[in-house]
Amino acid sequence: MSDAIVIVKDLHKAYGKTEVLKGVSLEVDEGEVLVVIGPSGTGKSTMLRCINLLTRPDKGRIWIDGMEITAPGANVNHIRQRVGMVFQDFNLFNHLTALNNITIALTKVKKMPKDQAQDLAHFELERVGLRDKADLYPAQLSGGQKQRVAIARALAMDPRVMLFDEPTSALDPELIGEVLEVMKKLAREGMTMVVVTHEMGFAREVSTRMIFMEHGVIAEEGPTKDVFYNPQHPRTRQFLGKITELYGKHQDEA
Repeated sequence: MSDAIVIVKDLHKAYGKTEVLKGVSLEVDEGEVLVVIGPSGTGKSTMLRCINLLTRPDKGRIWIDGMEITAPGANVNHIRQRVGMVFQDFNLFNHLTALNNITIALTKVKKMPKDQAQDLAHFELERVGLRDKADLYPAQLSGGQKQRVAIARALAMDPRVMLFDEPTSALDPELIGEVLEVMKKLAREGMTMVVVTHEMGFAREVSTRMIFMEHGVIAEEGPTKDVFYNPQHPRTRQFLGKITELYGKHQDEA
């Protein structure tokens, strides 16, 4: 067995007659930042949701930190604590403050004493630059701040790997940078990360490896520089060309 933190073998998932994943296999090593790119509807988000079993695959096996989470009788809730997940739409509790959005899982799931949970929540909020927002509710926060609270919440569980599902796609352009800066900081600290994103600047600067997915399969993968600057698959070249052109237009308009 490999010593990779995440191992996915022959993952399949269908919704009705629509095959979303058609045999995806990958490994993610400790400290690696893997960026997953590709057109919408190609199975990128479904793959992430399968990795922590928010979505159950129809076929295939998944290991997290040496434990097979797809094995019969696996303690899924325990394993999920080792996988942080950051969604497009924040998924915060609107009736709880930023601080309590973080402490609720620590006290309910990890059974951590309240004082200890609050200390850890304050630490994680400071880590994402939001210590002074601890007592604010989601409605009082910008989109970028909400996403940073969501990242702090995931970090507080001390995960072995962080999954990011297009974490900036719901943000106004001027708020994207603050979230990407937090993610860059985590990468510098050695956090293992799998990131589904269209932010090519982040991918170039931070990721160690890149995967291009289309039609439910991995069409191309390799070191980021190789995939980005010398893609071998025609669809990878076409996709990156369109994304780069779109990014350039946005830069010109800024």
